[in-house]
Amino acid sequence: MDAQGRGRADEIDPADQWVMNPHTGNYELRLDQSAPQSSASPSRVSGARRSRRSAESSEAATPAAGTATRRRPANPATEVPAQRSRRAGGAQGRVPQQQAGRRKRKQAASGKKKALLWTGGTLALLMVATASAGYLYYEHLNSNITSVPDDNAGTGGFSKDRAINILLIGTDKRTGEGNGSYGDKNSPGHADTTLLLHVSKDRTNATALSIPRDLITDIPDCPTTQEDGSSKVIPGTQGTRFNESLGQSGRTPSCTMRTVTELTGIKMDHFMVADFNAVKTLSSAVGGVPICLDKDIKDDKSKLDLPAGDHVLEGEQALAFVRTRHAVGFGGDLDRIKIQQQFLSSLMRKLKSNDTLTSPTKLVKLAEAGTDALTVDSKIDDIGKLRDLGLELGKFDMKNLTFATVPVLDNPAETVKATVVLDTSKSDALFSMVRNDVSLTEVEQKKKAAKDKQAELLKGTRAEASDVRVDVFNGGGPTGSAQKTLDWLQNTEGVLKSTNKGNAPADVTRTTLEYAPNQADQARKLADLMGLPAAALKPGTEDAQGLEAMTLTLGPDFRGAGVPITGPAKAPKDAVQADKRMCAK
Repeated sequence: MDAQGRGRADEIDPADQWVMNPHTGNYELRLDQSAPQSSASPSRVSGARRSRRSAESSEAATPAAGTATRRRPANPATEVPAQRSRRAGGAQGRVPQQQAGRRKRKQAASGKKKALLWTGGTLALLMVATASAGYLYYEHLNSNITSVPDDNAGTGGFSKDRAINILLIGTDKRTGEGNGSYGDKNSPGHADTTLLLHVSKDRTNATALSIPRDLITDIPDCPTTQEDGSSKVIPGTQGTRFNESLGQSGRTPSCTMRTVTELTGIKMDHFMVADFNAVKTLSSAVGGVPICLDKDIKDDKSKLDLPAGDHVLEGEQALAFVRTRHAVGFGGDLDRIKIQQQFLSSLMRKLKSNDTLTSPTKLVKLAEAGTDALTVDSKIDDIGKLRDLGLELGKFDMKNLTFATVPVLDNPAETVKATVVLDTSKSDALFSMVRNDVSLTEVEQKKKAAKDKQAELLKGTRAEASDVRVDVFNGGGPTGSAQKTLDWLQNTEGVLKSTNKGNAPADVTRTTLEYAPNQADQARKLADLMGLPAAALKPGTEDAQGLEAMTLTLGPDFRGAGVPITGPAKAPKDAVQADKRMCAK
């Protein structure tokens, strides 16, 4: 150990080698602990590039083998930053500082602005946060990347002039130290957690669809690259769990990609696969992920024990959180999906926070963790390609990222409910929206605006019950509803100026109250008495004349005189805005 207590050179944290260059205002990678703060010499970089091209040419001339899963070999002509620092020593290998009188380089963007360009709201962007820190480090990150062929299941690659679709897959394969209590023992793994990330063509918004692992679907025939480079068609399966599209029968992520396309009609550009270690390393790289709980969670299976309140999770605890399901909701996979959406939303917000964007240490850790923990398709197995993808994915605002779960129903074929099937009455519309690049965020905002406007109809003065004039029709309610309502209004509520008009000219889908602008105070009073929601009010555009009455038409949602109508049934509220703080229930 030296006088500064730094320890051995090979124990140097790569982040400690980032220094501020006073001439440019940028953070740069210092390869020699004693060297001045400057860029690598052109001749050194040029030689490294020639060595790289030579190595690549040699590799290309070798017959393909083991192409099914590939870890990029480190280039022998390049070195990891810590190795370079150890070998250079003294003044050897130093690069002269900028010569006096040379034209000053244009002031670069601040470290925060550059980080904002590199860091976005997706897992893809984690892998490229520091890709351009230096050529040698660039090569080091390249050697970290593991890739798998996409077997032509995707589009062939993303494009800057159209929407982008990325398949994010979490596998339950037991790999890595300390992961024995999770996943399926002695299994090649499944598609345990799957999200379809859609980023709009104009990059203003994004949608993340969670696909339940226990969804019963069809897995198509899957041409799959084998370890010896040959291709084999793995037969499809009808009516099986979605999670069997990966790992089982030798299926690779390209088969999961084909299954999602068959299911949704949406073709993927790329896929990324994360194992248990990815959750641990990425959550630690950002210094922990904030979450909150509405109640205590104690799950003996995932070993998670957290009291209600706010927490910051990383490592093993973060993994236990995204794996828990027995202690939340009804204890099923759909409840765990909500937990995972909460975690990912918070992780993305942490990525965009100032303490992450302005920290060289965290950015280096993110690059290391991302490239080492994730497996990508062979179309993006290079830091440069990942950087380009990351820049595109990072353009949308977090407030315009919406999480949703593919609509499902309990499997009607089962007595003991263990699997689910598509709720096509809702899923078809949802898939169509994504295919047509419709923003779920914008749809939710428009719905909220319309709801708020409708709610305004209930605000204002109320007439006296004795001044309310209304004709009552039965437009689909139980037989005799109009007369029972009339009796109740007159005898109980004092609405004496009311009349039973019998059956409506046509049935309605829900109870409505039509009225003129100058009858608004009467409408609000009757809504209070009947328990009508704002959605039931239908104001006209012309004032009523003389003693004209309002029109109340009872629909199928009518439950009886004096029983409040709560409005039409609503779909489960599973759409989650990524910029909103959520608490697990």
